[in-house]
Amino acid sequence: MNISLQDTSQLLAKLGVTMLNPMQKHAIAAIHEKPEVVLLSPTGTGKTLAFMVPIIVQINPDLAQIQALILVPSRELAQQIEQVVRALGAGFKANAIYGGRAGYQDKLDLKHPPALLIGTPGRVADHLRRGSFNTDAIQTIVLDEFDKSLEIGFEKDMAEIINALPKVRKRILTSATTKTELPGFLRMKQPLILDYLWQGNKHLRMRSVMATSFDTRETLAKLLVHLGNQPGIIFCNFKESIRDVSETLTRKGIEHGCFSSNMDQNEREKVLVKFRNGTLQLIVASDLAARGLDIPELRFIIHFELPNTETDFTHRNGRTARMNSDGTAYIIIARNQPLREYLPELKEEKLADNKQLQKSKIKTLYIAGGRRDKISKADIAGLFLKQGQLNVTELGRIEVKQDCAYVAVPASKTGKLVDLLNNSKLKTKRVRISEL
Repeated sequence: MNISLQDTSQLLAKLGVTMLNPMQKHAIAAIHEKPEVVLLSPTGTGKTLAFMVPIIVQINPDLAQIQALILVPSRELAQQIEQVVRALGAGFKANAIYGGRAGYQDKLDLKHPPALLIGTPGRVADHLRRGSFNTDAIQTIVLDEFDKSLEIGFEKDMAEIINALPKVRKRILTSATTKTELPGFLRMKQPLILDYLWQGNKHLRMRSVMATSFDTRETLAKLLVHLGNQPGIIFCNFKESIRDVSETLTRKGIEHGCFSSNMDQNEREKVLVKFRNGTLQLIVASDLAARGLDIPELRFIIHFELPNTETDFTHRNGRTARMNSDGTAYIIIARNQPLREYLPELKEEKLADNKQLQKSKIKTLYIAGGRRDKISKADIAGLFLKQGQLNVTELGRIEVKQDCAYVAVPASKTGKLVDLLNNSKLKTKRVRISEL
């Protein structure tokens, strides 16, 4: 039996959502009623939930076939949407497939088809060519962050996928920019365009930070001390810049992680896990981190290097001041540096050096077992509270993946917990536990 639009409060409550914003209310109703919808809304305004609720409403849980396909530009966004669906607890199977993931994992997931399939265009197109799944029941397709997919060269794959889905009745596109025209292969006739981009980041502050020397890395370090212990992202344009900044922060004892397309999937996932649970509060990143990541609310972002386009500048800024929260974008300006034309007038931030960054009091433990072993968050919590002798307030965020899990614990108890719990039995499997 399908879930009614009037009875979504329980689903939303599982995500801690008590009230939808105007964009979400408008989009949910429109997507439910209209066959073609283009949703334009700033990063961080809740677009995933806006299109996911009406999709869930229309899925038939008794039909063991893929009924909705969501195409995304990155594996991180695919994983994020999969996690949202699981958190909603809608009662149907959902899986994410993407480049860099082991092929046997895809085969296992597709052997029993999910009702909802999320994937990057390249990986989905490859499976279509192989005949890995049946397309007869796919009536809804979503192109999430479709402008980014076009930008990074997925147009041919997306066209191939859409041409292979003749029974699609509902097309949904989302973006945080209006810079991209709708490509012809979408065959959209009269799409309803919901444009909420005019809202922008109403709570965003922008500040310039003038470099005191030609080495902007020193200014960056001073800015981080000035800001104190707060979660934020430092954006760079080049992998060499990420490396140089990381080396400087390491030398100064400033804890951080790195995030870019040059890292493999497992490395990037571990950085995000540690960032979400508080083990790390800083990430040095490329524009890959500008959108589509499941990360906590950021107090600030820093443009260590300004991007070439206003669109990329907007997406970076969208990582902070999300929804109704305040946030600040800091722009480090080097000596004699010509400013980008898209920059507004900026108020200068005066740096104070009377603060001191504290080491994280949280560490992350890795568990070599996950959902495939029928291990749940409750199983892990029980192990750490009973055998691990933690109290409830000490147990941090638990994330369970397909073949592993991560647990945030007090840094002071990490060694003791590994000694007590390594090689413990969870469900039917003995699991290795180690510090990440």
